[in-house]
Amino acid sequence: MKACIFTLGCKVNEVESATMAAALEENGWEVTDKLSYADIYILNTCAVTREAEKKSRQLVARARKFNPSARIFVCGCAVRKDVSAFESKGVYFVTGARDKSETVKAVFDLYGGECARQPYPKQSKTRAFIKIQDGCNNFCSYCIIPYLRGREVSRPIAEIAAEVAACDCPEIVLTGINISSYDDGGTGLTGLIEALSDVKKRIRLGSLECSVITDGFLSALKKLPDFAPQFHLSLQSGSSAVLKAMNRRYTREEYLKKCEMIYSYFPDGAVTTDIISGFPTETERDFAESLSIISEVGFARVHAFSYSPREGTAAYKLKDLPPDVKNDRLSRLLAAAKEAEKKYVLKHMGCTFCFIAEEFKDGMTSGYTGNYIKVYLNGEYEAGKKYNVKLVGLRDDGAIAVTENENQEGS
Repeated sequence: MKACIFTLGCKVNEVESATMAAALEENGWEVTDKLSYADIYILNTCAVTREAEKKSRQLVARARKFNPSARIFVCGCAVRKDVSAFESKGVYFVTGARDKSETVKAVFDLYGGECARQPYPKQSKTRAFIKIQDGCNNFCSYCIIPYLRGREVSRPIAEIAAEVAACDCPEIVLTGINISSYDDGGTGLTGLIEALSDVKKRIRLGSLECSVITDGFLSALKKLPDFAPQFHLSLQSGSSAVLKAMNRRYTREEYLKKCEMIYSYFPDGAVTTDIISGFPTETERDFAESLSIISEVGFARVHAFSYSPREGTAAYKLKDLPPDVKNDRLSRLLAAAKEAEKKYVLKHMGCTFCFIAEEFKDGMTSGYTGNYIKVYLNGEYEAGKKYNVKLVGLRDDGAIAVTENENQEGS
């Protein structure tokens, strides 16, 4: 039997899909994450934006094109937001964002099988995403996720450490809906990092909030044997006025100070972020502050997108900006983000970094450095293996590099 598990949305969704895949494979199923012919489809949905929710609803029809008689199981945030939109499509099973294990149980009830314990997520050769918490209590005024994922809950440190120890790939990514709020009986994210201080694998962190950036936290990261110094520090707007309207609980000035702290501990570190353009209260002056903070911080990468009104949030009551204004601002924001990424790579040209090989395609091997520069090497290198590489050229989405051996041969 073949199952297709197709995922939209965040890294947490991907981890949860990988957990379902592992459970099915343990029971003899063939599993693919590509939409193709299958006996059943598990569709893991997203509702972070209107577009994501629309794509989630369209998934049912897309799956049926491959096999009209297949049973379809749907789970995730889009279901939690509007279950009737999926029940009306005649799918076999629906469930929300916090009870996705019920999806696999429904498959086993129908076809046979068992899952005595929840398995660890299926890993790639190069990277394992480990979910350390779920939910969010922040209630940013534009965000629907706290209403769909629920309140914050964290996994015990011992449980996380056991999963890390079981991983046989070279990089671990600690992820969750809001990992900055991690709390195991009063022990926060810093304590979790300290508990992983003997882990020799590269450790990378998911998205962070300003509040978690402290000297104690950065010192704990500095002591890790192999920390990937990429800090995805959520911004959302460069304007203090807009940040207040978004209920983000920090100012532009406070954000800049946190970035300075990061660079003081990790001079070659990468600060990446998300910025929303076209929030209802955003003026042209506010938007100019979002543009200018990109160069002030020296972001290595910016995920830029337009504000999407979400019914049920505080910001939904505000008057949306005209589409042409939102489109124009997004276009300018994307251009500034692209320029910032190029400057970050050029700044590190000639530097040597540790690189983990991931994919061989078109005669080149690609992968990422610890500070999240995408690197390309000529020739084929073993996936999952670490190489010391020197950046020697610019590419549209990263850098050309040579290994230490090649560099010595050419000197």
